[in-house]
Amino acid sequence: MWQPPERQKHTLPDAGWPSADQAAASRLFSPVKLGALEARTRTWVPAMVPWRATEDGFVTPDVIAWYRRFAEGRPGVIVVEATGIRDIPSGPLLRIGHDRFVPGLRDLVRAVREGSGGETLVFIQIIDFLAIRRRPPRDKYFARFLAITGRHREALAAHAGEPAWRDPAARDEAAVRAALAALDDAGVRDVLTAREVEDLEQGYRERVTDTHLPHIRELPAVLPGLFAGAAARAVDAGFDGVELHFAHAYTMASFLSARNTRDDGYGGPREHRVRLPLEVIAAARARVGGAALGARFLGDDVIEGGTRIEDAAWFAARFAEAGLDFLSVSKGGKFEDAKQPKVGASAYPYTGQSGYECMPTIYSDARGPFARNLPLSAAVRRAVRDAGYTTPVVGAGGIAGFADAEAALERGDCDLVASARQSLADPDWWLKVRLGHGADVRRCEFTNYCEALDQQHKQVTCKLWDREALDEPGIALAADGKRRLIAPAWRRPS
Repeated sequence: MWQPPERQKHTLPDAGWPSADQAAASRLFSPVKLGALEARTRTWVPAMVPWRATEDGFVTPDVIAWYRRFAEGRPGVIVVEATGIRDIPSGPLLRIGHDRFVPGLRDLVRAVREGSGGETLVFIQIIDFLAIRRRPPRDKYFARFLAITGRHREALAAHAGEPAWRDPAARDEAAVRAALAALDDAGVRDVLTAREVEDLEQGYRERVTDTHLPHIRELPAVLPGLFAGAAARAVDAGFDGVELHFAHAYTMASFLSARNTRDDGYGGPREHRVRLPLEVIAAARARVGGAALGARFLGDDVIEGGTRIEDAAWFAARFAEAGLDFLSVSKGGKFEDAKQPKVGASAYPYTGQSGYECMPTIYSDARGPFARNLPLSAAVRRAVRDAGYTTPVVGAGGIAGFADAEAALERGDCDLVASARQSLADPDWWLKVRLGHGADVRRCEFTNYCEALDQQHKQVTCKLWDREALDEPGIALAADGKRRLIAPAWRRPS
C-alpha cells in the first residue's frame, strides 16, 4: 500500500475508557433514530468482506460464525459485507441476486439476533461492480487480447517509418501483433492508446463511461431494478435495513465521481451524476417498507479529477431529500491510483493513495491516522442540516477509543461512530466499554495486517488473535491451518 512520504510512526491515542456510569451517560451509548427504527446505541460495525462465502455466493457456517461473533459485542448496528445484486459468478462474495440466496441470509440474520440478545440492528450492504480482469502476460496480451485496428497500423507505420504497415496485404494481422510485441516500453506508449497501455500494465477494467458497450450504456435502465430486487430480498430475509453501496471503486461511486463524463444525462455536471443514485434510492425505497434505507458514499475520491467534499456534501443533501434514513461517509479506495498488480493478479483499489486514505495506518503524516476522516462526515452533516434535514450521519476512519468517539459526537462530526478494524481486533470492545471494562479491550495496532489478507482474497483475521489458542477444542481454522477464524471469547469478570 502507498504510504505518506513522511512516514511518521504514531502511537495509539489515549482511549479514555469510561466507567460503566460514565458510559451510560454518554452520547455514544445513547439511542438514535434511523428512519422508523431505533438503534440502542450509536456504535456501528461497518461492512467488511471476510472471504468466507462459497464460490457461488452462499452463506456458510463460517459466515454465520463471523457475524454472530460481532453480535456478541452488542453494537447498535452491524452492516453485513458488500453483497452482489447480480446473479453472476463473483467468487467467494455473498450474493443476493436471486431468491435462492435468501434462506442462508435468513440464517445469518437469526445468528445476529441470537448473538446480540436482540440488541443489535442488522443491515446488509448491496453492491454492483463492473468487470475487471487480471494483468495479462505481455505475449498473451499482444497475441490474443488486443483488438487490432487500422489505427494500430497507422501508428506502427509512423513509429517504424515503414508505410507497408498500413497495407493488410503486405503485413497481415499476425505480423502486426508480432511487431507490437517486439516494441520496447517507449514504443508501446507511442503506438498504443493510453487505455490500451493500461489494459496491458494493469489489466482490463470496465468503466461507466464505456458507453460503446451496450451493457454499460444500459446501466441506468438496469440498475434501479437490480438494487430494488436485492433490497426486497434483504427485507424478506429479515434484515432491519439496507445500505446502498455508493462508495469506493464500484459502479455507483463511479457514476457520482467527477470523472464520469457520460453524455446521456447521467454524467458531467453533478446534477446529472446524482441522477442514477437518486433513481436507485427511489426504486429501493419502494421495496423496503419499514426497513431502514441508507447509503455509504465517498466524501472525497482522492484521485486526480475526482469528486471532492463540496460535491459530496451537495450529494448528501440530495440523498437526505430523497428520504434516506442514514448517510455513511467513507473516503478513497479507487482503481485509478492502484498499484500495478503482478502478472496474473487483478488491480486492488486500496493500494494507492486513495486506498491509504480509506484505511490509514500507524505510519502516517503529521496528522496521523486516528479520526482522520471525520472532517468529511462533519461537512456532510453540516450540509444536510443546512438543507433542513436531520438524517443521521455515520462517521468513520481510525476511531478506536471511547474518547475519540465521544468527542466526534459532541463536536457534531457525526451521529453514529463506525469502527471496522478496532471491531475486528476486538468484537467485544463496544460491550467492554459500555460495562466499564475498557482496560480489557484488545486495541487495534493499525498495521493493516487484515487489509493485506483481504488484498490476497484470504480469509480475513486479526494478527492480535489469529494465532491465539489454536489447540482450543472446537475452534475453526483458516484454510492454511495456521490462523483461527474467530476472535477468542471474552470471559466477563465476575
